[in-house]
Amino acid sequence: MTTLRLRPEDPADTGAVRRVLAAAFARPDVATPPEVGLVDELRDSDAWLPKLAMVAEYGGEVVGYALFTRVRVKSDAGTAPALSLGPVAVAPHRQRIGLGTAVVQAGLDAATELGERLVVVLGDPAWYRRFGFSRADRMGLTSPWSGLGEPWQALVLPPTTSGEAPAPRGEVAFPTAWSRV
Repeated sequence: MTTLRLRPEDPADTGAVRRVLAAAFARPDVATPPEVGLVDELRDSDAWLPKLAMVAEYGGEVVGYALFTRVRVKSDAGTAPALSLGPVAVAPHRQRIGLGTAVVQAGLDAATELGERLVVVLGDPAWYRRFGFSRADRMGLTSPWSGLGEPWQALVLPPTTSGEAPAPRGEVAFPTAWSRV
């Protein structure tokens, strides 16, 4: 029986993660999809959160990936930490069997356990809705992608303690690496 293992990325997984990203985001007009470089840059930045770079290992092979990195929400009240989800990728030969959903949910569960409060994502609303994401602009969040409407989404994670402050509102500042995608 083939087993699914969801876990944080290990440094030895770098090559496998690059292959999954390259295959999942392959386009005929580019040799290496920009998502590969994005993850490499984020890995070397202060936005990197090792416990939130999640892989899906299926039958001993890394075939899925969901990356959560640090972003900041700036408002008149100050700056608050949040997470950005992406990229999310599943190797083409393992797509459509629930691995993407499983690896994202594992990351959301880990983020909740770590006390994170807010996750933003730019992606297909129909797909991300299954996790509870909804339009970020309706939550008072803006970003360079706000003008895209529905694909700009956010999810408030459940509090880990009672009396926790509400999720931040304001302008979401992304690491520089995101400006090259």
